[in-house]
Amino acid sequence: MQASNTIVNISAYKFVTFDDTVEKRPLFLEKCVALGLKGTILLSPEGINMFLAGSRQAIDGFMDWLHTDPRFADVVAKESFSDDQPFNKMLVKLKREIITMKHPLIKPELGRAPAVTAETLRRWLDQGQDDEGKPVVMMDTRNDFEVDVGTFDDTLDYRITKFSEFPDVVASHKDELQGKTVVTFCTGGIRCEKAAIYMKNVGYDSVYQLEGGILKYFEEVGGAHYTGDCFVFDHRTALNPQLEPSSETATCPNCKNVVTPREQLSPAYLAGQSCPHCPQP
Repeated sequence: MQASNTIVNISAYKFVTFDDTVEKRPLFLEKCVALGLKGTILLSPEGINMFLAGSRQAIDGFMDWLHTDPRFADVVAKESFSDDQPFNKMLVKLKREIITMKHPLIKPELGRAPAVTAETLRRWLDQGQDDEGKPVVMMDTRNDFEVDVGTFDDTLDYRITKFSEFPDVVASHKDELQGKTVVTFCTGGIRCEKAAIYMKNVGYDSVYQLEGGILKYFEEVGGAHYTGDCFVFDHRTALNPQLEPSSETATCPNCKNVVTPREQLSPAYLAGQSCPHCPQP
């Protein structure tokens, strides 16, 4: 059981038509501030994406309030815990897309690509193939600096720097993956909602999205077939497979880059001051 003063961290999203974001923005902000929550909520015509932290009572109160809107009645949040509040402020932002891909015809609300659960994926990786006997290939849809903190073993990593690069890159590698089952994954599942649909549209014949992303995989099966931690966009920097803040990775206060354990061994790394990513004088 978690201690009463433990901070509950949640992430959740839903792709759904949301045409009154301007009117709803102040209501979301007012509710979060009243509950003492901090974090970021993105409101978009294609849906909602949330990263929030606060007390158990505050988080439950917010989710109860959110569920009163029929569009979000089925939203389920992924949870982790920390001793300290990982966010500095509470922000509610209006965005064109809750995850920027720049392919407006990709609409997860109209139908998802097939998804694979954490338990099934682990079984596939244990046996080296899916249930039809096809080799399983993991494909990371996150940005390169996130991948460097941790990823699945033997994953395909195309070193993208922003998600809008993904469509062109993945289309150019389609022929190499014929006859294989590709499982796309990201932190919490939101990128894969679009990635897997796009891949089906450009001719990938066997592609799945990892249900709930890395965080759900950690929650359900731990760190099997995964090396490192999972980068998160708050002051915790990364979570280990036990969903605890990692003490190994760090964020440079100067350039804001993630500093991996290996990079912390560099002479250019000065804790709390600078790192190898900082512009050199």
